[in-house]
Formats: sequence, structure tokens, C-alpha cells
Amino acid sequence: MFRSRRAAVAAAWVVLCVVLCAAALAQTIAWSAREKPIADQIGGLRQLPDDVRARVTKELAIHIRQLPKEAKKVALAAMLANLSTEGDFGHDTLQEVATTLTEALREQPGGPAPPYLELAQLVRYEHVEASLDDPQFTAAFAKLEADDQRRQQADFTLADLQGVKHTLKDLRGKVVLVNFWATWCPPCRKELPDLETLSTRFKDRAW
Repeated sequence: MFRSRRAAVAAAWVVLCVVLCAAALAQTIAWSAREKPIADQIGGLRQLPDDVRARVTKELAIHIRQLPKEAKKVALAAMLANLSTEGDFGHDTLQEVATTLTEALREQPGGPAPPYLELAQLVRYEHVEASLDDPQFTAAFAKLEADDQRRQQADFTLADLQGVKHTLKDLRGKVVLVNFWATWCPPCRKELPDLETLSTRFKDRAW
């Protein structure tokens, strides 16, 4: 594992801003009587056990699709998509979420870019299926591709827990895991046992 206090603090602030912006958005939207229970359930997903959360996430995706066309389906579907990858809830669950967001964007096209980016991320990184003939969806894919290309050129030097410095370019060809986390971030704390398991399992391999 690498550590860098400055990088970790910077990453933590980015995550905090995203969380606070999403929370502020959910609080400022004037939900209808049918929408508010769904929004409230989405806001409580992180308090659920994983097996329950997977089932509820899938059910919420279906409930959003059943809302009338004029409902704020894009906002609800994007909020759900944002939380759907905070664990391993199964491909079927992610497909339901992607299908819901796709249908919402098809019914209400031309909105802000973030929901299109959420959908593009699900398709590109979670390998779900989505068919959407929309220039903003195409632009979202192009952005992800450009971001991935920039990551390929990334290089930095960090120290591990023993103080030994490692430079990324010297590790080409190996699997490198760099994790930035914060104690106030529930998903960050939740993934720590998994990272410990990975470290124990692959400690004798060149990674």
C-alpha cells in the first residue's frame, strides 16, 4: 500500500464534496408524493446490510420505472446509480439500475451531463447493457475514454508503510493498488476488510 498525506487529503475532499453535493441535491428537489418515499429509501441504502441492500436497490430501480413519464425519474435513477457500485450487489442488480437510468434518459433527454456519465460508467466498467442514441451519452463515453488515457500516463512517487519509496512508472506490468480513504467515509471503512483479505491472499505475488 502507498501513503501520501497530501494526496489522501485531496482525495478525501473530493469525495466529501461529491457526497455533500448529492445530499444537497436530494434535499433541494421538491419530490412528489410518489417520488419522496423512493428518494428517502435511496438515502437510507447505506444503512442496510449488503444482502438486503442488493434486493432493495433492484426493487427501487423497478419502482422508478413505474413512475409516470413526467416524474423526476432521471434524478432518482442517477442517485440510485451513484450508490449501486458501493459494493458487490450482483450484475442483475446493476443491470436493473442501468435499464432504469437508460429509460429515464430516453424519456427525458437533454438534461445535465452527470446522469449520462453515471450510465456510461456502468456500461464501461460494470459491463451492463444500455442502448441510448443520444449525443450526451456518446460524449460521456468519450470523456471516460479520455480520462482512462490520461490515467495510463500518470506517474508519481509515494512511500509505503515501511517508508520505502515507489515510482509508478517502475511498476509497469504489475498490478498496483492505490487506495485513498477517510475515516468519515462509510464506503471507505466498509471496504477495508476486503483490502486486508486481498493483501493476505496475494502477499507472496509481485503486485
